[in-house]
Amino acid sequence: QLVESGGGLAQPGGSLRLSCAAEGTHFEIYAMGWYRQTPGNQRELVAGIARGGNTRYLDSVKDRFTITRDNAKRTVYFEMNNLKPEDTAVYFCYADIVDSSDSTNRYWGQGTQVTVSS
Repeated sequence: QLVESGGGLAQPGGSLRLSCAAEGTHFEIYAMGWYRQTPGNQRELVAGIARGGNTRYLDSVKDRFTITRDNAKRTVYFEMNNLKPEDTAVYFCYADIVDSSDSTNRYWGQGTQVTVSS
């Protein structure tokens, strides 16, 4: 399972840090990342990071958000700076994990609320 932490309330221009740890499995993790969702909308990919460290970002968060991972800790981190009200959403982490049959499955965190408001 994926266990998220962080999130909460921040003022515009502020910062928050999310983390997401894969627990209860020793199988290899490929891509990890973060989606976000607002009421009535589909989840959108905000950032992803490959096992080797290659990253991709939603255009609106480039230069403000940074995704990193620690493969030894099986954890992905998300540093969000210069937050804007439009970043308000529930953020979900994901991890693509190989199982015993060599198939890759996507797992999701429980979601954490990020609210940006003055």
